[in-house]
Amino acid sequence: MNIIITGKNMEVGDVLRKYVEKKVKKLDRYLPSISEARVELTVEGTKDAKHSQVAQITLRSKGAILRSEERSSDIFASVDAALDKIHRQIIRYKEKRYRRGRGPEKGLPLLEEEETPHIVRTKHFPVRPMDEEEAIEQMELLGHDFFVFFNATTGEVNVLYRRRDGNYGLIEPEPT
Repeated sequence: MNIIITGKNMEVGDVLRKYVEKKVKKLDRYLPSISEARVELTVEGTKDAKHSQVAQITLRSKGAILRSEERSSDIFASVDAALDKIHRQIIRYKEKRYRRGRGPEKGLPLLEEEETPHIVRTKHFPVRPMDEEEAIEQMELLGHDFFVFFNATTGEVNVLYRRRDGNYGLIEPEPT
């Protein structure tokens, strides 16, 4: 597993780097197909110091991308909380694969007796080219937390979304 640790608005020291590497390597026990783990550690200049230390973990595995983000007043606590969250996601991911691939029809029991969610509605809508500012305006007018649009600048379909901090994020899909 390739582990990439980056710091944003902070220096990632040797102690923190070794701590994160040691913890992230343990995830390989639960999901051996992890090819890459990206850990981004950030110090945000927010008014609320309780949530200024952010740890974001992104795992790439065969056909899956798992991501968690946690924030607290201590970067080590944020890393631990993000790892706990990603561990729960790994368990859910493996349970879904188990149910989908080898469910009761093959003689093996389900791990949980619950109905799996499925698509209940499909929407079709025309997309016209627009820039990011116009997409923000459209999203605000609709009162939604996200907006799918055709980016006139890049010529690609993008997703604009509102972040918890009130700013916006832009998703630019890349084929793999």
